[in-house]
Amino acid sequence: MITKDMNIIDIVNKFPETVEVFTKYGMGCFGCMAARFENLEQGALAHGIDVDALVADLNEATK
Repeated sequence: MITKDMNIIDIVNKFPETVEVFTKYGMGCFGCMAARFENLEQGALAHGIDVDALVADLNEATK
């Protein structure tokens, strides 16, 4: 299960199928250096994205 406190790069490494979701939200974070340091909530806030919706979509993609 993906949570908003998880590191972005860890999410992508563990769940490669989430790349599509990040792309849909306009987050190319998996290729960004900040992805190594930011958690999902920080990245979403930086992009003006509803973190709860993002988490729900990411978890849906991993089913």
